Amino acid sequence: MKTALSIAGSDCSGGAGIQADLKTMTMNGVFAMSAITALTAQNTTGVTGIMEVTPDFLARQIDAVFEDIFPDAVKIGMVASVGLIETIAERLRFYHPKNIVVDPVMVATSGARLISADAVDTLKKELLPLCTVLTPNIPEAEILSGLSISSEQDMVAAAEIISRSYSCAVLCKGGHSVNDANDLLYSNGTVKWFYGKRINNPNTHGTGCTLSSAIAANLAKGYDLESSVERAKNYISGALGDMLDLGKGSGPMNHAFDLSGQFRD
Repeated sequence: MKTALSIAGSDCSGGAGIQADLKTMTMNGVFAMSAITALTAQNTTGVTGIMEVTPDFLARQIDAVFEDIFPDAVKIGMVASVGLIETIAERLRFYHPKNIVVDPVMVATSGARLISADAVDTLKKELLPLCTVLTPNIPEAEILSGLSISSEQDMVAAAEIISRSYSCAVLCKGGHSVNDANDLLYSNGTVKWFYGKRINNPNTHGTGCTLSSAIAANLAKGYDLESSVERAKNYISGALGDMLDLGKGSGPMNHAFDLSGQFRD
């Protein structure tokens, strides 16, 4: 059985973060492991507390995984501090995993900045040059490219700048702010669009975590990048299309995985 490691924060409500990653990886047919960067108190309506682990303890978690069950792919989610980013980058340079998917969680859907400017600089310098594919949303792609994005042509230009800057593939996620649900993969100078229809489902908490984890799972199973992205996009579209609604809160809720397991093999 192929294996995948998620390095990210915990979401106690189960809709995003490590919990969403483990569910997604499992449903996509790989053995899922984790290295937790922070505990959070959160649900679908917001975050009320964050407690980060120390860089030393994060390194111990990563070592414990790599020294016993070497992952076929690594997914990295939200990491908010300079010390933790540096630790992840150092350990990845030491172990040289084959497939690294980075979801650069910097800007919330609401537009709020989630990590400091210093942490963004460290992310750019230390971690992004190590990744196989980067999965920014539109606001994050604007930060990484320095461009304002308001059209699909802008998405292509931004993805090209990011790809050349960090020598990695880029999956720029469109979303309804630019288009319906069309994502752009820029890899080795080649542009590939993945077209989708926007699903009118308010339960979208954690969709970025789920998409990047599904890509990592499929890379771990040996699919090429284009196929991995296509399978991941189909997976999350199927999950959103199921319209599962679990919460009583006023905020969006995410089911994070397809209970039918229709894409598992």
